[in-house]
Amino acid sequence: MYLNEKILIGKSKEKELFILPNKANRHGLITGASGSGKTVTSKVMAESFSDAGIPVFMADVKGDLAGSCIEGKTSEKIEERLKSLNLKEFDYKSFPVHFWDIYGESGHPIRTTISRVGSSILSIMLGLSEAQEGVLDIVFKIAEDENLKLVDLKDLRLTLQYIADNRKDYITKYGNITTQSVGVIQRSLLSLEKEGAEKFFGEPDLNINDFIKTNNEGKGYINILHATKLFENPDLYASFLLWLLTELFTTMPEVGDLDKPKIVFFFDEAHLLFNGMPEYRLKRIVQVVRLVRSKGIGLYFVSQTPTDIPNPILAQLGNRVQHTLRAYTPAEQKNVKAAATAFRVNSKFDTEKAILELGTGEALISFQNEKGEPEVVEKGVILPPQSAMGTIDEMTRTKVINNSEFAGKYDEPIDNETAYEILSKKLEEKKALEEAEDKKKEEEKLAKEEAKKKKEEEKEAARIARQKQKEAENSFGGQAKKMGQRVIQNTTTGFIRRIANAIVKSVFSKKK
Repeated sequence: MYLNEKILIGKSKEKELFILPNKANRHGLITGASGSGKTVTSKVMAESFSDAGIPVFMADVKGDLAGSCIEGKTSEKIEERLKSLNLKEFDYKSFPVHFWDIYGESGHPIRTTISRVGSSILSIMLGLSEAQEGVLDIVFKIAEDENLKLVDLKDLRLTLQYIADNRKDYITKYGNITTQSVGVIQRSLLSLEKEGAEKFFGEPDLNINDFIKTNNEGKGYINILHATKLFENPDLYASFLLWLLTELFTTMPEVGDLDKPKIVFFFDEAHLLFNGMPEYRLKRIVQVVRLVRSKGIGLYFVSQTPTDIPNPILAQLGNRVQHTLRAYTPAEQKNVKAAATAFRVNSKFDTEKAILELGTGEALISFQNEKGEPEVVEKGVILPPQSAMGTIDEMTRTKVINNSEFAGKYDEPIDNETAYEILSKKLEEKKALEEAEDKKKEEEKLAKEEAKKKKEEEKEAARIARQKQKEAENSFGGQAKKMGQRVIQNTTTGFIRRIANAIVKSVFSKKK
């Protein structure tokens, strides 16, 4: 509830427990075991921020935050709590809500481009090593230098292929690009696509300022990300929230300390954001959390124990709500002790013991005072939500979506000329050039073969001609020889005949 310009979250026996609007950007932490009331606390905070004119963004991983758009209903338990809190101003009401959904099924689609996500967050999505992230950094830099707009997954896949095929042209200027790393990135992109992430990358891309809206009554919109399907892929869920965080940091201008934040973000299941995060990445996130406050943005992390949050970030969370924890194992006992030591001691009770004894809806609470110092921890009861708890029917959801100012703005994807089209055209031109070169070489080869064939034919014709000439010459010489032999033979025969006749004549003349 927003009362007397204060964001009332709960009450102890002695005092009201509220967040000062001008200290809401000092970030916060909501922790507790499953079923201890973290979701209700987040919802009550979101409603109170909305009433204060502060827009809110929260991920709905179970589907039970959607009832914020419906007026709440009384129940016996709620009436008992209201009586114990002595809340006379409490009333049931609905709140202005915008529904969002990466998959575009239960809310306005959320899209962004590969370039806006950047290589660092994309590396987290893909589960890349530091060396593989280095290759991805190079790919992004080449794309930037060559005006290759990376919008969706097909842009990145083709750019990776193109750079890998021409890596010799880039290694000297940009550094080593291994085909092994490119192969790993390509396989990871295929896995990401199977998980439905291709719907997240595209245009029209989200204008982050669309989250920062108030209605005609000055109430801040509660932006609810329908994340029941998204949460089935914890890595993608965490990467998306990290992208939102870095997008806010890089997009929003510096404003310093304001009377109230421009927007408050709730990161549910916050432990997923930091699971297995290497030190070099964590340093970047720590810096973002530290500096984003000056941009009028409050961050509230929701998880089971404070130990889920890295210490450098935990130290920056000034507004805290601790629900009950269980301590059956040494590790759980250690978590309880760590949670207790995070608060300023209240001499009226043992903080560590109190954490174990809290009932549902009860919490240890410490918010920052006017000096920016954490107040002494108090044991209090969280207010009940004023809107409905639980899921809503599809008709109600569709009505809210259709009546939104963003109805139709992001519904239809658009496909402008990007890296895919540019590189496809370049590859087609290269292919056509190669085909023309191959055709020219083939024609030259055929011409050489034709010339060779013609030369061989001419050579064969000359050989045949010589053979025929030789045969002709041989044939004429034989005939001449035979004629000569006949002439000689005839001449010899006639000469012998004449000699014989002469001898015969001589013999007969002597006889006479």
